[in-house]
Amino acid sequence: MEPKVSVIIPCYNQGQYLQEAVDSVLASTYENIEIVIVNDGSTEYLDVLEKFSAPKTILINHENQGVSVARNNGIKASSGKYILPLDSDDKIHPTYIEKAVKILEENEKIGIVYCRAEYFGAETGEWELKEYKFPNCLWENWIFNSAMYRKSDWEKTNGYNSEMVYGYEDWEFWLSLIENGVEVYKINEILFYYRRSEISRSTSTWENRLFLYKKLIKLHPNLYSDNLEQIILPLNNILREFIPKKQSKEMYLFNLRKRLWDNLTVSLFIDRGM
Repeated sequence: MEPKVSVIIPCYNQGQYLQEAVDSVLASTYENIEIVIVNDGSTEYLDVLEKFSAPKTILINHENQGVSVARNNGIKASSGKYILPLDSDDKIHPTYIEKAVKILEENEKIGIVYCRAEYFGAETGEWELKEYKFPNCLWENWIFNSAMYRKSDWEKTNGYNSEMVYGYEDWEFWLSLIENGVEVYKINEILFYYRRSEISRSTSTWENRLFLYKKLIKLHPNLYSDNLEQIILPLNNILREFIPKKQSKEMYLFNLRKRLWDNLTVSLFIDRGM
């Protein structure tokens, strides 16, 4: 019998899109699935959530605790061998689950499977995702949240971390799996559809970006300490967009390099009690 796949759908005030997301899963060519919807304390579209019903679907209600806790609770309640997170406003292609399961079943070393993706909604066109590569994944995330993995691998981690308050909880989780030795595979087909809206959790300020990197380093000190020299220059390049208009590029990069080094080493050593 084919292994069961649990599709975990957190929902917070996006009930108007929920049916579309669920229908995309139910249209899957892979039959042994369950859908776990986690209502994360929604205050809007309650009429949709209270009446929602679909085949192979269960609904969990709890108070608002954020997407990380919602995903973790959904996974705890699931019974599948494989987990596929899906936000309540996104969609998948009918063959995504089937193709991802095949890859995971055929290669035990592979632990994360994702694909090419396409925007819909406020923006359309292919989502230009770079190929996954280590250690590049330490300074940029190119794996979206709807990648498939084994529930047993999730159980070996602390799950999705609620400390990632500016988003990228999926990035932090991928690093947890990678740190445990799993390999990553990208299917060279557009099988995931990401809704673009006007509102998103932003990490676009210096303070937020720096908070993000410090948090990732604190949670994965060995990954970052082993590659410290390799991450300084890429982080410089990523954060160049924040160069103040009245400051020369050379002076800015000098100060940025020093500031990055100071913050990263503080996270690695002082915060660890060294």
